[in-house]
Amino acid sequence: MTDPSHPAPINRWKTTEELAWRVRRHAIRMVHLGKSSHIGSVLSIADILAVLYGAVLRIDPLHPDMPDRDRFILSKGHAGAGVYATLAECGFFSVEILKNHYQNGSKLSGHVSHINMPGVEFSTGSLGHGLPVNCGRAYAAKKAGADHRIVTLLSDGECDEGSNWEAFLFAPHHKLDNLLVIIDYNKLQSIKSIADTLGLDPLDEKLKAFGWNVIEVDGHGHEQLKAAMARSSIKKGQPTCIIANTTKGKGIPFMENSVLWHYRSPQGEEYAAAMAALEESRPQ
Repeated sequence: MTDPSHPAPINRWKTTEELAWRVRRHAIRMVHLGKSSHIGSVLSIADILAVLYGAVLRIDPLHPDMPDRDRFILSKGHAGAGVYATLAECGFFSVEILKNHYQNGSKLSGHVSHINMPGVEFSTGSLGHGLPVNCGRAYAAKKAGADHRIVTLLSDGECDEGSNWEAFLFAPHHKLDNLLVIIDYNKLQSIKSIADTLGLDPLDEKLKAFGWNVIEVDGHGHEQLKAAMARSSIKKGQPTCIIANTTKGKGIPFMENSVLWHYRSPQGEEYAAAMAALEESRPQ
């Protein structure tokens, strides 16, 4: 249930671009207050989350467990602050509890958790779990004749996990056209680049060879994301994978394309500079 003292907001944000901006602002503050990490990863996916929750997913914050809802799993669970901020902005719970993120006694764990959190479908942390779970859900939904969508957001570094490649084989074999996968392709892992760790390119050709409908987009371009995520982009009998080219740390110039901000939290002058940068880029 949603917090009865904070009902679903009306016109809290007017566009998905504004929602993404709000998610970034919340996340910077959350990571600052909790002295936690992974802010670069959150900033990377803020636009994807905003489009999903603001324009694509069939959800209802007043009825978070409705049977025909779309199911979304953030497989890169370390970026959970972004999901929490998005859910709060969409009215699943009060934005006031965001300030308790990653603190003792808080329901908002560092890696996203479904426990006592309306709107969160599955707890993730260890990489390589979200897509295999959602393949099972998509398979079950197809067997049951349900029409809801199953959506998974992966990191590019997470594609080093063998469990994902088993899932990449499984989904086309079973013609799971109700499954949508988005890969946050920011090209950085925890301590160095994807290319220097375990190269993925040509990622699109690999997935096509496995039988996926592959769409490549600017992961910060809202109209491109909306078009790629639309049901009209589904190909009958094929799962769809969106390769979203993104920038780690997007929106905060000194954080962009820097592995430093995978683990670092903004404090002092860095926090002030980050918030000031966001104010300068606030949507009109």
